Amino acid sequence: MEKNRYLQNLSNPQGKVDVILDTDAYNEVDDQYAISLMIMSPDKFDIKAITAAPFFNEKATSPADGMEKSYNEIIKLLGLAGRSDLFDKVYRGSKGYLANEKTHIPSDAADIMIKIAEEHSPENPLYIIGIGAITNIASVLIKSPAIAENIVVVWLGGNAVYSKDNYEFNMRQDVAAARVVFDSGCPLVLFPCRGVTDVCRTTGADLRYWLGGKDSLCDYLVEYTCSQAAKEAKTEVWGRVIWDIVTIVWFLNGDAYESALIPAPVPGYDHKWSVADKTRKTIRCITHIDADAVFYELYSRLGGNKI
Repeated sequence: MEKNRYLQNLSNPQGKVDVILDTDAYNEVDDQYAISLMIMSPDKFDIKAITAAPFFNEKATSPADGMEKSYNEIIKLLGLAGRSDLFDKVYRGSKGYLANEKTHIPSDAADIMIKIAEEHSPENPLYIIGIGAITNIASVLIKSPAIAENIVVVWLGGNAVYSKDNYEFNMRQDVAAARVVFDSGCPLVLFPCRGVTDVCRTTGADLRYWLGGKDSLCDYLVEYTCSQAAKEAKTEVWGRVIWDIVTIVWFLNGDAYESALIPAPVPGYDHKWSVADKTRKTIRCITHIDADAVFYELYSRLGGNKI
C-alpha cells in the first residue's frame, strides 16, 4: 500500500463506513453498550457482520463456552433493539486461542471476515473493530495475509505502551494472536486500556438518569450493569468503566481523542510491551480520551435522548 494511503487509513474516517464488530459480548458489561451504540448509529455504520470472540473467566467454562455465550448475547441484544434483520449477520468465532503464530483457527467468523474484506480495497477499507481477544482477526491474517491492505483493525487491548506491564484481559488471553496482528502490517488503531480508556467511567445514577425507562434495550443495559456492579463493588459507591464504547465513538466524534503515530510495539509473552525496534510499521495509538464527549454520544444516541 502506498504510504500516504496507509497513513490516511489510520486517520479518523469521514462519512459512512463498512464495519465488522468482533466481540466477547458475554464477558463483561461494556460490549453490550458498544453493540447497542453501533446499531443505533446507522448514519455512520454499515454493519457487515458481528462476530463472537472467545473468552475464558468465571463466566465461562472454556473459551468455546465463552464464545457461544457471546454469540447468544449478541442475538439477545439485537432482539431487544428490534433488529432481528441482523440475526443472519451474526457469526460464531474461534473455540480456542492460537497454538502458535503460524496456524489459524477455522471459524465462521474468520471465513466471513475474509469474504467481506476481499470485496474491499485500500481506497475503500473494511473496518474490523475488535473488543475482545483478537484471535478471530489474527486467524484471518494468517489464512489470508494479502487482505491486510483491505482492512483497518481498531482494537481495544493491552495497557498504555509505557505501562509497567501489559497484563490486560484482551491481550493476555491470546498473546500469539496479538503478535500476529501487530506484525501483519495492516493499518491498526490501538486503544490501550489502563492508562487511557479507563477514564470512561459511569455510575448507576448516571445510567438510570440518561437511559432508565427509555426502552427495553436501555433498561437491560442499566439493570445488567447495576446488578453486576452490586455483586463486584467493595462498597455501595461504585463507578464502572465502559471500556468498549470508545472504539465506536472514535468513528462518531474523532475530536474526543488525542493520539500518536508510533512504531508498532511488540506484545511480549512476558506480558510487557517491547518498543525497542523503531523500524516497525506505524500504528495509531490513542493517548487521551475526553470521557464527557464519549458519554454524550452514548446517551444522546441510545433511547432517543434529546440532550
